[in-house]
Amino acid sequence: MATLQSLADLNRANTGAADPANEAPVHVQKLDSQGRAYATGKRKDAVARVWIKPGSGKVVVNKRPVETYFARPVLRMILRQPLEIAGRVDQYDITVTVAGGGLSGQAGAVRHGLSKALTYYEPELRAPLKREGFLTRDARVVERKKYGRAKARRSFQFSKR
Repeated sequence: MATLQSLADLNRANTGAADPANEAPVHVQKLDSQGRAYATGKRKDAVARVWIKPGSGKVVVNKRPVETYFARPVLRMILRQPLEIAGRVDQYDITVTVAGGGLSGQAGAVRHGLSKALTYYEPELRAPLKREGFLTRDARVVERKKYGRAKARRSFQFSKR
């Protein structure tokens, strides 16, 4: 580190103006050879691989339409949340392969992957999606069962005799 010669040098050192490590990272568009953005989303035990490309808004999950794979409207609403926040509801064709966990975890994994893919395709969408918490991986998973216990924490029923 260089020695400080004046108050101006001290001010620059405190504000980090000369230090490039303090600047915000610049996010760039990440596309594959077919012009698609790819991202992986995770939730509980579910892992979703999501590809997006410009299109008419068609969503395919595991080679089936989203209406048949996620039959409950609440699950489809979870999938649409990142698109509605970004204002891009019918602008992208979305292809998803998802495995593991149940339908609720899979819907959360698809939402996480779709949010990441949107930021890879349009880096300026990162701020609104991050503000809503869609880019954060929800790390909560089921706690494992312990020996000597009925479940993870529940004890066996106590009996005096």
